[in-house]
Amino acid sequence: MLSILIPTKDYNCRILVEALSRQGELLAVPYEILLGEDGSSCEGVELNRPLSGLPGCRIIEYKENQGRARIRNRLAEEARYDNILFIDSDAVVEKNDFLATYLQALKKNDVVCGGLYHPVVIPSFDCTLRYKYEKRADKKRSAAIRSKSPYSNFSTFNFAIKRDLFLSIRFDENIKEYGYEDTLFGHQIKARGYIIKHIDNPLLHTGLESNRQYLEKIEQSLGTLYAIREKIDTTPLLAAYRRLHSLGLVSFAAWWWRQAQQLLRENLIGEKPSLFLLNMYKLGYYCNYVINGCKK
Repeated sequence: MLSILIPTKDYNCRILVEALSRQGELLAVPYEILLGEDGSSCEGVELNRPLSGLPGCRIIEYKENQGRARIRNRLAEEARYDNILFIDSDAVVEKNDFLATYLQALKKNDVVCGGLYHPVVIPSFDCTLRYKYEKRADKKRSAAIRSKSPYSNFSTFNFAIKRDLFLSIRFDENIKEYGYEDTLFGHQIKARGYIIKHIDNPLLHTGLESNRQYLEKIEQSLGTLYAIREKIDTTPLLAAYRRLHSLGLVSFAAWWWRQAQQLLRENLIGEKPSLFLLNMYKLGYYCNYVINGCKK
C-alpha cells in the first residue's frame, strides 16, 4: 500500500499527477495521491482542482501557507497507508515502473531515496546558474555514488519511507525557509540507526529558477544552515568555515565578501555565472551572516 504525497504552491501538477495515477492503477496494492495546496492563490488552486477526478487522487487545500516542513508533516498525517512517497511538485515521471520499483524496494528497506536528474538542454537562458550547478551535481547522483555517503546524500525531492518511522521523526517545523531540511532529516535518520537505501529510480527536475531567484534561495538556505548548524553533521561549507575559524580569518572573509559582493552578484546573475565564484559567495555570505546576522 502506498500514499504519494505532493506539496505544491501555485504550480500546475497535471502532468505529474496524471502519470502517477496511470501507474497507480497498475499496482497490485491500494494507493492514493495526496496533493497539498500550500496557501496557493485562487488561480493556483483552480489549476489543480480537476485532478481530484482522477482515480486515487485527493486534494487538500491549506488556505494559509504551512511552510516547507509543516506541509509535508500534515500530508503524512493525512496519509492512509503504511508506505509514503514524497515527491516535489516540479518533478516529471519518465520511468514506466517508477512506483513499482519503489514498492519492491520498500519490502526490505525503511527509507529509500530514488534520486533526480535534469534536462539535457537548458530550459531557459535566465536559469544558467541553477542549471550549471545541478548538471555538475548530476554526475554524482547515481545510486552507487550516493550510497558511499548515504546520509549526506539524502534528498527530500524524491524519497519513500515507512509512515510510522516518518511520523516519529518529522521535518523540523522550525525551518521556515528554503534549504538544508534534507541534510537535517538525513542526520536524524542516521541518529535513529536506520539505513537509507539509495536506488536508481530518479525523477526529472524541471523547476529551475532564474539566476536572481536562485541566488536569493541560496541566501535563505545559508540562514537556515546557521540555525541548524549544531544539529547536523558537517557539510562542505561548514568544514570550510571551521577551517577559516581555526585560522582566525572569519572576520576577514566577512569583510572581503562585503567589498566583493556586488561584483560577485553581477557574475552570478549574468549569462555566464561561475560555480567557483558561487562557492566563494556562499562562504563569504555565511561568514558575514555569523558576524553580522542577515545584514548585508
